[in-house]
Amino acid sequence: MQQPLTKAPTLAAAVLLTALSTCAPSVPSGYSAVDTREPLRLAGSGSCTFPSEQQFKARPWPLQRVLLDELWQGTRKGKGVRVAVIDTGVDDDNPQLTDAVDKAAGLDLLTKGKGGDPTHDEVGHGTKVAGIIAARPAEGTGFVGLAPGATVIPVRQNDADSSGDSDSMAAAIRHAVAKGADVVNISQDTTKPLAATSELAEAVREALAQGVVVVASAGNDGLDGKTKDTYPAAFEGVLAVASSDRNNERAAFSQPGDFVGVAAPGVDIVSTVPGGGQCTDSGTSFSAPFVAGVAVLLKEKYPDWTPAQIVTRIEQTAERSVNGHDDFVGWGVVDPVRAVQEADSGRPPSSPTPDPGVRSAEAPDVAPFSLAETPEERDRRYAVYGLSVGAVLVVLISGTGVVLRDLRRRRRP
Repeated sequence: MQQPLTKAPTLAAAVLLTALSTCAPSVPSGYSAVDTREPLRLAGSGSCTFPSEQQFKARPWPLQRVLLDELWQGTRKGKGVRVAVIDTGVDDDNPQLTDAVDKAAGLDLLTKGKGGDPTHDEVGHGTKVAGIIAARPAEGTGFVGLAPGATVIPVRQNDADSSGDSDSMAAAIRHAVAKGADVVNISQDTTKPLAATSELAEAVREALAQGVVVVASAGNDGLDGKTKDTYPAAFEGVLAVASSDRNNERAAFSQPGDFVGVAAPGVDIVSTVPGGGQCTDSGTSFSAPFVAGVAVLLKEKYPDWTPAQIVTRIEQTAERSVNGHDDFVGWGVVDPVRAVQEADSGRPPSSPTPDPGVRSAEAPDVAPFSLAETPEERDRRYAVYGLSVGAVLVVLISGTGVVLRDLRRRRRP
């Protein structure tokens, strides 16, 4: 009777596997051995409606903490620097972005929607991201991008259905580099590990080798407080950005991990929306472009610095609450003015170092008028304050009367 050949190939298979393993590429730091194409999700809440008639007159709270005149001193506000926004498209119909977007250099990688139009943004996500970086100043609003002289290369690579994946992201990065991008912003992520041989991993390495700074959001899965890597933020050389709140602490949703480089404002963030107007939104999606704007200004000021040196400058000058790095805000909350304007001491190293002493991250004073407070709510708040003060005065007067009465009684014979 013929025996089944279940074990016959064992030796040959073992030899083949051994040969393959000796030829396999080593896995660089920051990369996983798991392959390959993974869907990417937008790292923002997407709660805005558009077009919007809303326009914020006051300076938004993150910009209240930045002395913009000092930030831009000695710069052309990013003019001449090209930043790729790889996202859902960037709508140049918004007046604050019309002069910022280089549509001819853009690319549409999606087959749905209009197709072939990188300025078509059905989601609004990419338009908000671009505004935080490069929105031009406009009459009647205090909102402006951190680098309002920069040029935006719009790359439409994803949508609300997460149609974009790691391979299309790789194609987007390569296109951005080919079109002269100096900085690439990626406000998307996947928690699936990516292989060192994946297209996205290779595209990131190519961009860094070409001197392009890559900034990516850390993700919004941080409510459980557990650390995990997200990609492309966790790739070596990428500046991963977490979200901070008004107290300069990690926003509750912000994904922690040892890959986090810095944090930046990510709660109630004002920016541009398709068709015109503004809205507020939250997420690490809107923290990353805040840092990308700083990178743009550094690229303008120090065009010969490497991506690693620019990243180190941003990390080293951040406001820290601990002496070194932590998983929640990385090296601290980004300090745009200090990063761009700190006195030069030669080229920065390729990685940051702990401070000899702790420099606490203190929340600077901001204007008392909150974005979430209407004039009617403010009047009610003042009325409550008035009633409270009146009640305190009544108590004090009553107490004083009681004390005087007791004193008189004690003096009687």
